[in-house]
Amino acid sequence: MPDTLSLPQAASQFSRICANVEAVMVGQGPTVRTLLAAFIAGGHILLEDYPGTGKTTLAKALARSVGARFRRVQFTPDVLPSDILGVSVFDPRAQEFHFHEGPVFTQILLADEINRASPRTQSALLEAMAEQQVSIEGRTHALGDLFCVLATQNPVEFRGTYPLPEAQMDRFMVRLSLGYVDPEIEVTILTAQEQGHPLERIGACASAEEILALRRQAKQVRVSDEVKRYVVDIVRATRTLPAVQLGAGPRASLALAHLAQVMALAADQAFVRPEQVQELAPAVLAHRLALAPEARFSGLRAETLVADLLRQLPVPA
Repeated sequence: MPDTLSLPQAASQFSRICANVEAVMVGQGPTVRTLLAAFIAGGHILLEDYPGTGKTTLAKALARSVGARFRRVQFTPDVLPSDILGVSVFDPRAQEFHFHEGPVFTQILLADEINRASPRTQSALLEAMAEQQVSIEGRTHALGDLFCVLATQNPVEFRGTYPLPEAQMDRFMVRLSLGYVDPEIEVTILTAQEQGHPLERIGACASAEEILALRRQAKQVRVSDEVKRYVVDIVRATRTLPAVQLGAGPRASLALAHLAQVMALAADQAFVRPEQVQELAPAVLAHRLALAPEARFSGLRAETLVADLLRQLPVPA
């Protein structure tokens, strides 16, 4: 695999991976594209949706499609940080401690129902998500370039859960939702699983080296000064909204720009268009906004606020 790809080659590779995942996730094309773009951009993904919508299946389909190492952790209130990061165990024969790696030492970590873990356990992932490394017993362990946390949570279940703090929400590049599919697509899903699960029938169509090549190529996609200013204006505007207690920070600006670069690459474009920024802004920004209590109690949604901002701000020509 060459270190660099041409734009048509990169767009073709992106489409091939999407098609492979969509063979399992029928009717979820836009979500699959955004999730794959976030993975290529080096971001972490939060899947927030109702039970049974395919969150775990989507994570497994992505891992299989890119040939990535995959580990799953089912979060519960009694899960400890050492259950995630690893622990040193004393070997009586050698009279020394040996470190046993936890599930975080992988490429794609599925943190299932992450909001069921205690704040102490949730915080164990902060360093891993921000710096692709973990510090254990005074030693730093690297996690690799492809490390990605794909977390899930149920948006309507609050009993026995611990809401993720704003600092951790900010670590997720995007928050996505699958939603319920149309009846016709649901019938197709039933038919596809009559003889077995579609996951069993897909294999890798890309390698780690190819994903990293796509990432390098995406960084070459041009973001004009006008589009950069547009990204910053959108993010800064979230900090002045009366209904918002805490707006998005500079990490959100970086996430929005990097994700737009990958989406432009997927569209075989050498530069980012304002429309791509607009399309991605709700997924990148909404989960980073802490609404004021009166706004929450009135049923106002952060996605609605972001959509209103996009209609009000001038778009670069």
